[in-house]
Amino acid sequence: MRDKLYVSKVNEVYARVTCEPSVAQELCDNFTFTVPGAKFIPAVRNKFWDGKIRLYNTMTALLYFGLIKEVLSFAASRDYDVEYDDNCKPNLTTLTNSEIQEFLDDCGLTLTPRDYQIDAFRHAIKCDRGVFLSPTASGKSFIIYLLTRYYNARTLIIVPTTSLVSQLASDFADYGFVSDEFVHRIYEGQDKQTDKPITISTWQSIYKLPKSYFEQFNLAIGDEAHLFKAKSLTTIMEKMGNCKYRFGFTGTLDGSQTNKMVLEGLFGPVFTVTTTAELMEQNHVANLKIKAIVLAYKEEEKKLVKNMTYQDEVDFIVRHDGRNKFIRNLALSLEGNSLILFQFVEKHGKMLFDMIKDKDESRPIFFIHGGIDGDEREAIRHIVERESNAIIVASYGTFSTGVNIRNLHNVVFSSPTKSRVRTLQSIGRGLRIGSEKTDVVVYDIADDLKYKTKMNFTLLHFMERLNIYNSESFDYKIYNASI
Repeated sequence: MRDKLYVSKVNEVYARVTCEPSVAQELCDNFTFTVPGAKFIPAVRNKFWDGKIRLYNTMTALLYFGLIKEVLSFAASRDYDVEYDDNCKPNLTTLTNSEIQEFLDDCGLTLTPRDYQIDAFRHAIKCDRGVFLSPTASGKSFIIYLLTRYYNARTLIIVPTTSLVSQLASDFADYGFVSDEFVHRIYEGQDKQTDKPITISTWQSIYKLPKSYFEQFNLAIGDEAHLFKAKSLTTIMEKMGNCKYRFGFTGTLDGSQTNKMVLEGLFGPVFTVTTTAELMEQNHVANLKIKAIVLAYKEEEKKLVKNMTYQDEVDFIVRHDGRNKFIRNLALSLEGNSLILFQFVEKHGKMLFDMIKDKDESRPIFFIHGGIDGDEREAIRHIVERESNAIIVASYGTFSTGVNIRNLHNVVFSSPTKSRVRTLQSIGRGLRIGSEKTDVVVYDIADDLKYKTKMNFTLLHFMERLNIYNSESFDYKIYNASI
């Protein structure tokens, strides 16, 4: 007799999978993943935690509801039977083309949806949940808008930054919605309670609120959902046990199985809306060129760096006067609007901003970091849209994700990174097409500090970025420069 798994729905967050203890352990092993970079986490290094996430609990038999499809795959691979109750079956509502067109007409839209946006909307309504992989400039905020209008329910939209709270409400207004009347915005210092049907909030503003606060919502949307692997964000979604309709949107996933499984568990299976390559082919995004500039250092500097830790090497790089002068001169030499992205505010971003501003006080130059409130960031974004030679010096945390500036011609990576998500999201800032802009150039600053056969950390990270460019079929060329 074959082993059998019984799957029942607990709520909109969890399913219960009951089976024989031996099968339960197999299931637990199947849904156990090592956290990327676990060996660097203090709790792991001090042996308080093994660095693994276990999505199936053998004691409670609970598993994220969004992973039921994975349970079926697990059972099929081992020739186990599965029995599940009717509550676990998806609704599978299929909208006809005429029904969708009637809905779009009723919305009074100010723009015409693209075919892939309609396909994504149709898929969302069919499944009532899911993770939507939708790259920068594909119009994911428009898809989010369509879902909020279709379900017409108490809606919570969670975003990672205050800039995106204001921007998303502004986008809704651009689509023909009366945002001021129907959208409540929450970020630091704002009232959490409202009678408005749609709430847009940063996760930081609400994750500590009690479960009772989240019971009012029937539709939950996570924008930039790749950030939902953070414990505080998963906590929010776990508090929404009665929220049936849930969708995550992101331009990129970090490639780790852990991140993908957690997101699918919280929202549902991944659906690819479109790709950057397809958007370029259809002329929906700007033509991208990447100029990778490898900076060569003096021999004595290479010798100095060779035994440094990663943090010490990064500290050496961002404080290097010659390197910062090179970035300053590059920024001032570029034509059009430019975005200079940095990682550290005080020891790098502020320094770059001051150096650029002191060299040329005639150009509009802006400095944006976490200490700048959302309304001011939104005001700067609108100003830059009207400028032709502005420079924005911005932290990765505030401007690498989601911020929409169509009139952006150049992006400069002034701080090293190997993160796939950060790299692709940062490139995405320049991909939007403006009225007089069809091309964007990304300047990737790399640092050659290898000494004899010993490679330095940030040069290895640059090679990781090249792998990302190759995997995405991006057009890039490498240049060498001395400082």
